Parts: sequence; C-alpha cells; structure tokens
Amino acid sequence: MSQIDAFAEGREGDVPGLLREVNAWSARIAGSLGELSGERMEGTDASGAVRARVSGTGRLLGLHLDAKKLRELDHVRLAEAVKEAVAAAQGSLGERLEELTAALSGPYGGGPDDPLAAHVERVMREG
Repeated sequence: MSQIDAFAEGREGDVPGLLREVNAWSARIAGSLGELSGERMEGTDASGAVRARVSGTGRLLGLHLDAKKLRELDHVRLAEAVKEAVAAAQGSLGERLEELTAALSGPYGGGPDDPLAAHVERVMREG
C-alpha cells in the first residue's frame, strides 16, 4: 500500500515516503504539462469560416480564414466566428489536458474526497 493511500485513510504513514511519492507524482504531472506545451490544438467556428490554432499553453498561434465563406459574414458575425474558433481550440486543449492527467489522478480521481486535491490545484496553478 502506498503512503498516499495510508494518508487518505487517515492512518499514520512514513512522511518521507509520502513526500517521495508526492514528488514523483508532481514530476509526472510536470512531464505531462511539458508534453502538452509542445502540442498544437485547432478549433473551428460552426460555419467553418474561421479555424484557430493554439499552443499547448493556450497561446493563440494563428487564424485561418476561408475566403469563400467570409463573403457570407458581416463584421459582427466575423468577430463572433473568431471568438468561437478560439474557444473551440482552447476547449480541445482542455480535453487533452484531462486525457494526460486522468491517469495521474489515482483512485480518488481528483474529486472532493481526494486528500491531495489542494496540492494538485496548487501544482496546476503554478505549472
């Protein structure tokens, strides 16, 4: 049984062992975030006129506008299409982040009963 499991069950455990497990787990998260930072995600608006590309860190890398479909959009709808495409790309990024971290969440799944949830939240914020 791991020290994290002992901690989750409220039993005393080996604190240095717990720290080693948490540090190893944090390193795996950092590795996953590093992997994600090298990826690129895309999203399009509903009309298909705008395609956005974001980095694995969420930075907007580019927009592609379909000239033929742009003829159907006024300036207001074009702005909405750009926002929609960027949001779709960022949504894909969020889904990919969930995929990468799902295996790291352990038996508690990062839910409200997870004894390490506060630590995970801090690591994700600072990562």
